Amino acid sequence: MKLPVHRWFRFSADFSAQWVETAIEKARQKGRVTLLDPFAGSGTTLLAAQKLGVESYGLEAHPFIARIAQAKLYCQTDSSAYIDRIVKVTQHAETVQGDLERYPLLIRKFFSNLALESLDRLRQGWEKFADNSPESELVWLTLISILRHVSDAGIASWQYVLPRHTKKNPLEPMSAFQKMAEGMATDMILARQTAASEAVLIRSDARTCEGVPDRFANLVIASPPLPNNYDYADTTRLEMCFMGEIQGWGDLNNAVRQYLIRSSSQYVTRRSVNLDAVLASPELEPIRAAITEVCAKLSEERDRHPGKKNYHLMVACYFLDMAKVWLALRRTCQAPATVCFVIGDSALYGIYIPLPEWLGELARAAGFDSIEFEKTRERTTTKHQLNLCEGRLWARCGV
Repeated sequence: MKLPVHRWFRFSADFSAQWVETAIEKARQKGRVTLLDPFAGSGTTLLAAQKLGVESYGLEAHPFIARIAQAKLYCQTDSSAYIDRIVKVTQHAETVQGDLERYPLLIRKFFSNLALESLDRLRQGWEKFADNSPESELVWLTLISILRHVSDAGIASWQYVLPRHTKKNPLEPMSAFQKMAEGMATDMILARQTAASEAVLIRSDARTCEGVPDRFANLVIASPPLPNNYDYADTTRLEMCFMGEIQGWGDLNNAVRQYLIRSSSQYVTRRSVNLDAVLASPELEPIRAAITEVCAKLSEERDRHPGKKNYHLMVACYFLDMAKVWLALRRTCQAPATVCFVIGDSALYGIYIPLPEWLGELARAAGFDSIEFEKTRERTTTKHQLNLCEGRLWARCGV
């Protein structure tokens, strides 16, 4: 990921900023565009809209990721004010001692003592001048953006940190901080040259779209979480632990998971979910027979596996959550409006989950009257040898 601003912090997205810009420009041919991304992530869609001067709203329920996205949206801040703050932080860092004892064992595993001591000095420098200003938040982002580059730990392709894997040549923190700051300042100068429109980011739940005005959007572009057991809450565990927001993996339930779409078995337990009640929800009526059958198969298959993952609960809760998303989107969409979800189907315990079909049925029930799935890529699961695909689910209303 080499695009200016987007490259400041890597976060999983199933589409590129260039594709979003192309989609916006195509929609513009029909008139004024007002855009919504209910799963804003680290801001790919909002940054594209801001660059093109398109009015936009974004929702992100993950508190830490929402803060990253908001910091990126400050990209048109005066770069000289940002660099002045960087200088103050680094100068203060040179006058203090690093305190390794305030970090949990998890963090001390990820960094050498020398690297962690330098990082803590930078953190103390940021804390000294922190004031919630755009400059302050940009410096905060500069610091957290270098953590993985200076850590000894390996990083999986989906952003999980791998403490048992090590990197040969992690970067030195102070030089990495300076290099990151220089790159961000350069990007900020470029960003100030574009036709900007303020993008509004709300830390809110896509299941309600609270904060987005009724009939605001005529274009929705999003990459929603998929029911593939990927734990989005865990993607920033390293950064949240370093900044003292959590002490370890167990704290993610209260800090993050409770706010997210239930797309991982980590988010559901037999104690917290009544499967029969979920399946009886009126929102699931369009797919009730099919999803009940799949959940029964997953429950039966669960007992054959040592991990005994609650995929049957996860799938039921996921589609109930997404049904609520469609209903909330119908409220926030004007007519005509187009929604594009970048998605892919999945298989759990070798049992196929027809994601495009079921999401399409839920969209239709919510009031979207034109549903189409555009396949962009085929893939085969290595373990179960099932043919799966990825693509774009288009839903339209008032066309």
